[in-house]
Amino acid sequence: MSEELRDEVEAINSIYGDDTLVPAGEPLAYILTLPGKRSSLRLCFSEAYPSEPPAVLGTHHSSGGRKGSGARDLALFRDVLGSVFVPGAVCLFDALEDFARRLEEEEGHDEPEAQPQVPIAAQPPGHERDGRRNTAEEPSPQIDMPASDTSPPQWTLSELLVDTKSTFIAHVAPVTSPAQARQYVQQLLASDRRFRTATHNMTAWRIRGADGLVTYQDCDDDGETAAGSRLLHLMQLMDLWDVMVVVSRWYGGVKLGPRRFAVINAVARDAFVRAGMVHDKDKDKDKEKPKKKGR
Repeated sequence: MSEELRDEVEAINSIYGDDTLVPAGEPLAYILTLPGKRSSLRLCFSEAYPSEPPAVLGTHHSSGGRKGSGARDLALFRDVLGSVFVPGAVCLFDALEDFARRLEEEEGHDEPEAQPQVPIAAQPPGHERDGRRNTAEEPSPQIDMPASDTSPPQWTLSELLVDTKSTFIAHVAPVTSPAQARQYVQQLLASDRRFRTATHNMTAWRIRGADGLVTYQDCDDDGETAAGSRLLHLMQLMDLWDVMVVVSRWYGGVKLGPRRFAVINAVARDAFVRAGMVHDKDKDKDKEKPKKKGR
């Protein structure tokens, strides 16, 4: 098994649950449970993965509740995998995310158990109990979210990063006010259980008023001491305004020490770059240079 595949198995199971990607009893063969636990598929990886895509052998189990749902899930996942695979890059996280999105679109958002569009608890995202986020399955007290015209944010995600069994990923989105930034954090946690169960969701934002005279800067460590302030410092160094970042970490049981801050900032920067928020200063300088006239 390649190191990339080993890290990807750890990352997928950290985010989606321990039984999402499990060995099938044959070398490099795995059972992948799709989002919603509606179907599971048999995958086989070659020794060359991720240079070559995994083979989707067929349906292992189907519980979609509709006739032919297993075959439909199989066809959809194969199509998604073909569209997201890039030689040399692991692909299952992107494939699962795209599969869930396209499935929701095809079914017209007709989920059997729709997630409530409100925060799961009366505590803010940074609240912790006994040093860890409360992720128990028992019902949590809910609060009403004030009516708002704010549409769901268009998040840009970083590449999924696994370091010593801890998994990291960053979300970034443009924002225009502190209230909007806080609401975006609430919406992320309310709409996706995976991020509610993350060990830490560290946030930072920098917002500049329309006239440029009033600015807002804030951050939240969410139990990872000094992580939020370091994210904010990164944004200051990059001269980023009117944007927020959320970095989620699923702790894998091995302490990273101070190196964790470099990893946190690395996924944040990757998300900023993917969102097109980072300007290449060297290119800007080249544009400013007068062009030489030909003779």
